[in-house]
Amino acid sequence: MFDPTIYDNIKVVLEGAVYDLDLEGHILITRREDRVDLSSMSRTFAIEFTRKIDKPSKAEINLHVHLSDLAAEILENPTAKPGCTLTIKLFTKVKDPERDCKRIAEELGLIWEQRPEITQSLSYTYGTSPIIYRNQITLSFGRKVDESHLDDFPDLIGYAADSLTWLDERGT
Repeated sequence: MFDPTIYDNIKVVLEGAVYDLDLEGHILITRREDRVDLSSMSRTFAIEFTRKIDKPSKAEINLHVHLSDLAAEILENPTAKPGCTLTIKLFTKVKDPERDCKRIAEELGLIWEQRPEITQSLSYTYGTSPIIYRNQITLSFGRKVDESHLDDFPDLIGYAADSLTWLDERGT
């Protein structure tokens, strides 16, 4: 019989919580991905959502587990602490990186209560005018998650939705 891993249990709860918000009309799921990477024997689940179809910003929640964590759990290694990596990515556009990125970091720090590490990566299409930068904001929590964190997921998804609201409604 199949015994679900930490990854499987977290994925089911996380996916259910996001779909609940979609069914309630608070968000709109735009993409879902469930990958097994056979070269590294890792697994990744990603679910992307926006507030509404016409809003420019979107969020993506990523859950990833490495082979070492899967093996430690399946082989019941008593010295290992298996778990998964959870990151959240927010995607938006900015016109003035020096001003906008600083403001985004400050506001997201308030929304997320200064907990995750926030990094921003900018890109643009050469030759377009005016230059509008695509901003990928990555929120990293710096620790593994396991089933003991399941109660945090509704808040985490709520913070992601609040972040989208602020990104969509901010003045540029």
